[in-house]
Amino acid sequence: MLGAIIGDIVGSRFEWDNYKKKDFDFFNKDCFFTDDSVMSLAICDAYLKDFDNEYKGKNILIKSMQTLGRKYPASGYGDHFALWITENNPKPYGSYGNGAAMRISGCGFSATSIYEVKHMSVLITEVSHNHPESFKGAEATAVAIYLARTGKNKEEIKTFIKDNYYQINFTLDEIRENYEFDESCQGTVPQALEAFFESNSFEDAIRNAISIGGDSDTIGAITGGIAEAYYGISEEMRDKAKTYLDFTLLDILERFEKRYGAKILK
Repeated sequence: MLGAIIGDIVGSRFEWDNYKKKDFDFFNKDCFFTDDSVMSLAICDAYLKDFDNEYKGKNILIKSMQTLGRKYPASGYGDHFALWITENNPKPYGSYGNGAAMRISGCGFSATSIYEVKHMSVLITEVSHNHPESFKGAEATAVAIYLARTGKNKEEIKTFIKDNYYQINFTLDEIRENYEFDESCQGTVPQALEAFFESNSFEDAIRNAISIGGDSDTIGAITGGIAEAYYGISEEMRDKAKTYLDFTLLDILERFEKRYGAKILK
């Protein structure tokens, strides 16, 4: 779960100032958590409150997302989602934004089957992002995390993604020069997946994600969740990342990981 947050934190300072190389300082004083981390942890908070059926679950989920979202109002939400957070009776608004994929990591880390991943991904996504591309992007991300966490190798994961979600017919080197900011799932998730597929470690996956530019914190968050499930994260990096979170967010993270586990690189 922490992988998505690390990707967000590392990518935060590059969202509006893209750096299309891999030789940057991984953590520095200008890094911070954004809405990607806040909403990822809001989903985790809902899991900790056992949203176990669709009616009850949606109410718990919405309350967790709105409560945490309102606590961090300046985290970088899109205009429509910022309004959704404040509404008394929030409804989905047809968005295909990449917010659906950047917040879904908890689903991939908690699920016990592919069926559960897909079912919960839809439940989580549809409270705000009820567009086919959002369902697709969120589910592809959550499924990739689940497959990585349960021991599938990269070729198996890539084949599943290609057969069911995206035909990724590019390399990072081929798109890096001309890739631009894109807030859509369809313009972000395939790129984040390829950043993982071309990686050789957790850190390398995040560096890949940042190096193509675009919506750096969100691409980092999507890639980071998958890369953690596959490689694990060192204790040193985990400890450093946690220094960027306040007590509220850190408490949710630690309770979620205590319940569902974390992949720690030894």
